[in-house]
Amino acid sequence: MAKEKRMKVLVPMDDSDGSFYALKWALDNLFGNHAASEPPLPAAEENFITLLNVQPLFQPFIYPAGPVVYATPAVIDAVKKGQQQNAANILSRALHICKQNKVKAETLMLEGDAKDKICQAAEELHVDLLVLGSRGLGTIKRALLGSVSNYCAHHATCPVLIVKPPPRSAHD
Repeated sequence: MAKEKRMKVLVPMDDSDGSFYALKWALDNLFGNHAASEPPLPAAEENFITLLNVQPLFQPFIYPAGPVVYATPAVIDAVKKGQQQNAANILSRALHICKQNKVKAETLMLEGDAKDKICQAAEELHVDLLVLGSRGLGTIKRALLGSVSNYCAHHATCPVLIVKPPPRSAHD
């Protein structure tokens, strides 16, 4: 039997159902449960997932109809703490799912533009595969907001797998 190479997979996570669906897909299809009769892989050969959350940079100023208004340091600190807590909650939930599936995972939190940071992390971590969820934005929203998955598909230096959300049932 051929020796399997260790696979490193990056799964960006946010609070969307799409990212959790992509994680579940990766766990089921890339890390499927091995038969109980198979010996466990040595730690150096284990496949593992890096769970990434990217929080947007907080802009400490507001452009109302009048002059520019800057946020106070207290407001900036509160927003940053809220973002960190949000990221920690998302990654904790994803990490728990990986542990339930007996897949080794690590977490990474970054700050900035999600599409750039995802591509940068994929390159720096030398991942074998980037697995992204798709939010299923319509044509107009995708044109206005941009698509992180589309950007990554064109700019990542590794293979990219975009997991589409499951089809909605006719009764939804």
